[in-house]
Amino acid sequence: MDLHSIQLELQAHKLDGWLFYDHHRRDPIAYRILGLPDQMASRRWYYYIPAQGEPRKLAHRIESGALDGLPGSKALYSQWKELSEQLKALLNSDRGGARVAMQYSPGCDLPAVSLADAGTVEQIRGLGCEVVSSADLISRFDAAWTPAMLASHRRAGQVIDATIRDAFARVRVALDAQESWNEFELQQWMVDRMRAGGLAAEPPIVAVNAHAGDPHYQPEAKGSSRITAGSLLLLDVWGKEARIPAADAAYYDVTWVGYCLQPGEANPPPAMVSVFNVVRDAREAGIALVQEAVAAGRRLCGFEVDQRVRAVIQSAGLGEFFVHRTGHSLGREVHASGANMDDFETHDVRQILPHTAFTIEPGVYCPHGQPFGVRSEVNVYLGNGTVEVTAPRQAEIVRI
Repeated sequence: MDLHSIQLELQAHKLDGWLFYDHHRRDPIAYRILGLPDQMASRRWYYYIPAQGEPRKLAHRIESGALDGLPGSKALYSQWKELSEQLKALLNSDRGGARVAMQYSPGCDLPAVSLADAGTVEQIRGLGCEVVSSADLISRFDAAWTPAMLASHRRAGQVIDATIRDAFARVRVALDAQESWNEFELQQWMVDRMRAGGLAAEPPIVAVNAHAGDPHYQPEAKGSSRITAGSLLLLDVWGKEARIPAADAAYYDVTWVGYCLQPGEANPPPAMVSVFNVVRDAREAGIALVQEAVAAGRRLCGFEVDQRVRAVIQSAGLGEFFVHRTGHSLGREVHASGANMDDFETHDVRQILPHTAFTIEPGVYCPHGQPFGVRSEVNVYLGNGTVEVTAPRQAEIVRI
């Protein structure tokens, strides 16, 4: 935990403090930011970092050592009446009017950071405090990447990119040999390849034709579609290194589409090519906006990227078939806690900060009843005044 930097950020946001709270490990963000170990939390604990001065701890007597690894004074409680009095002292709420950040989002606008339960928020407000969202603080102290994370992300990307290339090639071999492969079999083949490459690989999305029109489709051992000539094949693949400390490992997450050529065919069907080109151009528009904003030194928020990308798809008459946000924060979790590229599912007003990463992944699903879907996903990392697209940018449908 970087106490000095946290307090400087609290002062910059004109906040009196940041209250961390947990019960039964409901708030993984708190554990990451504070550097707490994986431990029992069967009773509530509170950790308050004031904008100035020494932090203060409050723990239950039967788990009195829960916060011992953190700096600051410690108080203990057992009875509920005692808890209320100790909380008041923890927050210095006798002064009244303190602006306290918590893992809270008004109206649950940002579900990823809305972790404090309503009752606890009411409890803190009842002590005379104004509770505000810690979303911007989380972006700064949980979503930012270290150099080790960036290096790990790149290594994971090499394994995943090679797996995708080899998967398309393996499908061609199967087709030429008239082998009967289905989505699930290809998925398991890919998982084996990624794990052999040192990744903690989760089963990728392997989707054929209409299944590619389901953004979160997952094949199963029974009921998976066969991969045949004339099939559109979508691969959405993510993973991170398994053999390094979790704090140093960052996810890589990309999506590619290919088409299994039929005998005598030189290109995918025009309808698929047309939709892919719209999705590709939308992806590129989002990248361009990020590059323009960084070059100009302009503050850029997640919702703005979604607006730019979505406008391209809407102008092509396909807006109703783009049914999810443009992208998500990327980090130690595949869906991390920084700004999402979103003005669709939420209105994400968080700034895209230096040393954070995110995906740009527009998709068009079953347009006008067509039995296929298309998505193209890349990863973008912001450095100090730089923008790096860390994943290859698919320019056309892969001809399998």
